[in-house]
Amino acid sequence: MRAWLVLAAAALAAFAAGAALLTLGVYDIAATEQHTRPVYWLLERAMRQSVRFHARNIVAPTLTDPARARLGRALYDANCVRCHGAPGVAPDSFALGMTPSPANLAYASREWPPAELFWAIRHGMKMTGMPAWEFRLDDDELWAIVAYLQVMPRESPQQYRTTAPDGLRPASRAVAEPAWQAPTLGKASRGVVALRQYGCATCHRIPGVVGADTPVGPSLAHIGTRSFLAGVAANDAGNLVRWLRTPQTLHPGSAMPDLGVTENDARDMAAYLYTLR
Repeated sequence: MRAWLVLAAAALAAFAAGAALLTLGVYDIAATEQHTRPVYWLLERAMRQSVRFHARNIVAPTLTDPARARLGRALYDANCVRCHGAPGVAPDSFALGMTPSPANLAYASREWPPAELFWAIRHGMKMTGMPAWEFRLDDDELWAIVAYLQVMPRESPQQYRTTAPDGLRPASRAVAEPAWQAPTLGKASRGVVALRQYGCATCHRIPGVVGADTPVGPSLAHIGTRSFLAGVAANDAGNLVRWLRTPQTLHPGSAMPDLGVTENDARDMAAYLYTLR
């Protein structure tokens, strides 16, 4: 009985502390400040459990029809890529700084059953930028997007570009070779904020950055001790800044997209990454 009283008192104290943080305005809601790990875990857990519960009675149609997937690809390009990106294609700049960052759907489609993907796309999610697409697309079109999401994880960046529907191919951009001369590193404290604002945690596990556990790309833990970047270039300040800004100049065909990182932001990001040893 005493143990239950202790647990009840602890729960009440935790609730009171949480209520105080919220009502006093202590919790920082700025998008430049990440959620604490417990808050992020709680929000992520609640979201996944809610989707599972509400999608429990949805029966997915056959999703292996290539024509359905092609339609889904066209709809994805027209409606989804701006926030979620695609193989080798970065989200638009406005989406990179959203908190939470829009999910990398190449990973989500491996982890979420089709019924849950359909429900999430159809109904959207509160307190995110995800709208309810049921008011913009009909159910057949939504299932077509889900069908395409089953295909996307197997597409390379080159395949994604060459199979784009007519008129929807990403515009090719000529990237000038950076003219940096042994760049100096910036501020690590600002670099960790920049890594969050450019949505890097949607593909990488990064120590010190709270975000989705979506290992689409390699973990950046201990990157400061690695000999090579992307297996092709020496891990020095010049190459790391160049990799962050224009990855295709170091590794053409890489799935790492050009995020439009400025030189100063890249130097700050590199400074933080070199603390990861």
